Amino acid sequence: MTHNDKQPTNGQDNPSFLDLFNQLPPQPPAPALDGQHGAGRLAWLRAAWKTSWKEGGFLHQRWEEVFQARHVSWYEIANWIKAVVLLGGLSLIVLMLDAADDITSAALKGLSAVPASGAGDGNGLWGTVDHPIRVFLADQAAHLPVAPAALYAFWQLTGLLGLVGGFFGNAGARIAWLLFGIGSLAMIWSATPAGGRAAATGLAALMWALASIFALRGLTLRPIVHNHPPQYQFNPAVHLHATIPAPAPAGDDYGDEPDNVPPLQR
Repeated sequence: MTHNDKQPTNGQDNPSFLDLFNQLPPQPPAPALDGQHGAGRLAWLRAAWKTSWKEGGFLHQRWEEVFQARHVSWYEIANWIKAVVLLGGLSLIVLMLDAADDITSAALKGLSAVPASGAGDGNGLWGTVDHPIRVFLADQAAHLPVAPAALYAFWQLTGLLGLVGGFFGNAGARIAWLLFGIGSLAMIWSATPAGGRAAATGLAALMWALASIFALRGLTLRPIVHNHPPQYQFNPAVHLHATIPAPAPAGDDYGDEPDNVPPLQR
C-alpha cells in the first residue's frame, strides 16, 4: 500500500485514481510471441484486479468508504462520494425540469387546440349542473380571444387539481377548490333559467359539499389552543447588602476611654 502524500481534508484522505496504478504489481516483460504477450498481459490485469481488492487496496478502501457512508454524517462522508451524489442530484434535477417543461408545453398546446364542444343536452343530474356552466362559458368566450372548449377544459383542470391537491392537504389547492366551487355556483345561478335556478344551484352546492369531504379532508374550524408553560419566569427579589464592622480585638486600647474609669474586674 502506498502512502498518500496529499494533505487530508476534514480528517479524510483525498484519494486519487493514480493510486490504483501505484498499487499494481510490476508488468512482466513482453515476450517475443504475440500470443504469449496477450496471455501475460491478461494475467497481469487479473493479478492487478485481485491486488486492488485486497485489504489496503485502492478499490477495497473505496468500498469501505461506501459501506461506512450509511452510518456517518454528511460531514464525515468521503469527498469523492459527496461529489458523485451532488453530480447525480444535479443531473436528476435537470432531467426533471426538462421533462416538466415538455409536459407543461404539451398540456398547454393541447388545451389551446381542444376542438369546440357542444353545449351538452342538460339531461340528468350532472347535465343539470354541467349544462349551465357550458352555456355561461360559451357566452363569455364570445367576448374573449379564447375558444369555449379551452375555457371549459381549464375549468375542469382547476377542479381536478383542487380536489387531488386538497386531498393531500395542500393549502393552495384547497383555496383553488373553494374558488372553483364558488365560481361554479355563480355560473350556474347566472346561466340557469329562472324557473329552475334555485334547484340547480342547490343541487350543485350539494355535489360540491360531497366532493369537499375529500378535498378538505382533515380541515377543522375549531381553534387550536396550545398550552405551553412560559419559557421565561420572572421572580422578583430584593437583595440588601449590609456592611457590619468587624469587632475590635480584646485588650485593644485606642486611648478614647476616660482616665478615671477603672478596668472591669470579675
